[in-house]
Amino acid sequence: MAKFTLPKLPYEHNALEPQISEDTLKLHHDKHHQAYCDKFNAALESAGVETDNIMEIFQNISKYPIAIRNHGGGYFNHMFYFESMKKASDENPQGELLEAIEKSFGSFEEFKNKFSASAGALFGSGWTWLGVKSDGSLTIYNTQNQDNCFMNVINEDSTPILVIDVWEHAYYVDYQNRRPEYIGKFFEVINWEKVSERFNNALN
Repeated sequence: MAKFTLPKLPYEHNALEPQISEDTLKLHHDKHHQAYCDKFNAALESAGVETDNIMEIFQNISKYPIAIRNHGGGYFNHMFYFESMKKASDENPQGELLEAIEKSFGSFEEFKNKFSASAGALFGSGWTWLGVKSDGSLTIYNTQNQDNCFMNVINEDSTPILVIDVWEHAYYVDYQNRRPEYIGKFFEVINWEKVSERFNNALN
């Protein structure tokens, strides 16, 4: 019996258009994400891993075969990414989250610039994250391939609250090689209510 299953998207496949197309979401979620889920389960079974606690798996990732790291990260990171988005609106961060952004980066616009620059500069495939440090400040960082900060091989002491996928399969159908354009459009579909919820949970 599979330990992990693919969750449904929290919106319809066409809900993020025109920023992210229905074709992209069908490929990205239904094909790529499903493949990570299936291969993660297969890798866990092959290695005889009994726990179904994904954080426990990540905290011990260095002792497992690389397939568990790659496919487990792909399974988790994609869930986090899809839940970070919603239908485009004029919503921006508010309240304590906005205050933390302004305190950490100077302004919301400067945060957008720094996050976009980090995502645009990441070489190859990976993810750009916004995380909360133990002192409540915010940090931007990248991880390669399917790594995340919960893995004991990643030296990043923060709790993630937002991520953008900068693997080519996340944007190539819509934007070809124009990664900066995709990053800009991503800001139009961020679910700031969800990010704020994660921010508050991280503080508590």
